Amino acid sequence: MEDIMSNNYKERALKFLEIEWATYNERFNRWPAEEGLKRVHAQGYGRFRDMLAHILAWWEEGMEIILAIAEDREYARKKYDFDAFNAEAVAKYKDWDGAEFLAHFEKTRQNAVGSLKSMDETAWENRRVRAWINGIFIHHAREHLVASSRFLILDTLQNEWSRYIEDLGKIKDKKAFLKKQGVENFREMLGHVIGWWEEGERIISGILHDSNFKWQDRDTDAFNAELIVKYRELSDAEVQKKFENKRQDMIRLVKYLPEGAFTNKDIEGWLAADVVEHFDEHAAHA
Repeated sequence: MEDIMSNNYKERALKFLEIEWATYNERFNRWPAEEGLKRVHAQGYGRFRDMLAHILAWWEEGMEIILAIAEDREYARKKYDFDAFNAEAVAKYKDWDGAEFLAHFEKTRQNAVGSLKSMDETAWENRRVRAWINGIFIHHAREHLVASSRFLILDTLQNEWSRYIEDLGKIKDKKAFLKKQGVENFREMLGHVIGWWEEGERIISGILHDSNFKWQDRDTDAFNAELIVKYRELSDAEVQKKFENKRQDMIRLVKYLPEGAFTNKDIEGWLAADVVEHFDEHAAHA
């Protein structure tokens, strides 16, 4: 199976458009209508197409700026009222014919692929270009995760989590970060992640091997407290090694999951929560 990880930022960004976003609507439509609507409501939208309108509007906005920077053209620098922008996006496409709207969404995706492929290579190193690409194509896919894909789970494990220890070391106000996370040191932070990966791996493997597999939900606070005690006693080197070993275990698990696992609500939910949502919850920002 092809390795999702890439040291080439351009290649990674294009894969988000050509793999993750290209299959986004199809994956969502696999859910029963009631389940799909529940997930959309959890995102704060009344309809799936309203959420797509939000995504589409940011693609249009971002690509205009990205290409202006790449072509050394002037562009308007705005201070966004995000709530107002998002409301305008939903209103703009509200009355469009459904098929016409989906065709426009797909055409915009294809145009973005073409424009980014032909963009001058030096533009890919521009900090503002990367910030927009990260925001509208990469982070947005995690933020609006309504149907997990093998690609997104692996990308998060192989790119985001692979840099996590390094990113922790770059945090300027370490004390404030640790306080916000509810731990005293980075060993406990990594131990928390390891523990939940182990729990997710145990449950996913159980479901795969036994259709009648049952598990009891953990008392989250109690389990987190157990993990703090467990990893507090280990050295930094020991915990970092365990973290990396478990990350590799998770990569192997996801790589070889049967395709049907991603439409199993329990497995899909654990992958989304354990890998993607957990990363953004504990992201280390310098």
